[in-house]
Amino acid sequence: MLTITTILEVMSTSANLPEAEHSGLLKFLSAAFYAVSSFLIIVVNKTILTNYRFPSYMFLGIGQMATTIIILYAAKMNQTVHFQDFDRSIFIKIFPLPLLYVGNHITGLAGTKKLSLPMFTVLRKFTILMTMIMEARILKKKIPNRLIYSVLAIVFGALVAASSDLAFDAEGYTFILLNDVFTAASGVYTKKKLGTESLGKYGILFYNAFIIFIPTLLASAFTGDLHKAITYEHWLNTPFVSCFLMSCIMGFVLMYSIVLCSHYNSALTTTVVGAIKNVAVAYIGMFLGGDYLFSWTNFLGLNICFLFSSVYQGDLCIPT
Repeated sequence: MLTITTILEVMSTSANLPEAEHSGLLKFLSAAFYAVSSFLIIVVNKTILTNYRFPSYMFLGIGQMATTIIILYAAKMNQTVHFQDFDRSIFIKIFPLPLLYVGNHITGLAGTKKLSLPMFTVLRKFTILMTMIMEARILKKKIPNRLIYSVLAIVFGALVAASSDLAFDAEGYTFILLNDVFTAASGVYTKKKLGTESLGKYGILFYNAFIIFIPTLLASAFTGDLHKAITYEHWLNTPFVSCFLMSCIMGFVLMYSIVLCSHYNSALTTTVVGAIKNVAVAYIGMFLGGDYLFSWTNFLGLNICFLFSSVYQGDLCIPT
């Protein structure tokens, strides 16, 4: 807890700078922090859901929400971080982020379980296109043509890679495409809500998890998902429990890194950083997990995505 709260304190101080004073270094470091966090949690979640065959991705999400609530509440009580106390105005200020938060969590974990890591990362590229469209419509942001062309090329690469999927899973594809929508909307609305001074990035993180925790727990119990998780046979298995706890902590770290990256950069840049990171996940997934079927078309598509994601990354240090 000491390490996490120390990080929160340091990053809180730097994040209080006016947006115009955010340096290129802070933009890059926040993006790198998000990329590393996202990479680690995907690998850990894949290990839990595929290798250990944990039956409940919803319960894993609940564990991540609970960890976020505990860490931020403890940090607030310790006065390491500050955000608005709960009142009825919170619901208006934060809506629709809690719905997008739980949708993003559940569909992402479900897709991780259903698809191989490379196909998971390929289909996640459509988030970039959706984010670009939402930024233009909701945030009224003008996207430079060179970035539009890069995004379209990334999506083309994803289509090439997906066209050769030898292990097509309709349910898995549906979960990931829904996850793309939730991720894009969450990124854009997070950027918009960061302007709410009384809420702030810590308030967004805390109340996202706090508001949706009980409804998600009830949904898990009603569907029988909670019973499957509780009766899982490996709760006394130390490696599994270690992975589960790591996933819970990384769930908080990931959400924090997304908000931080969105604070320093545009929502679209945050999404493209995720796409660049996903290429590393895809390559590792060819060897980790045992559920990837290699084809040259898929491999070509992955490399097209990587190439044009790298072309875009020059935008990381451009003021947004």
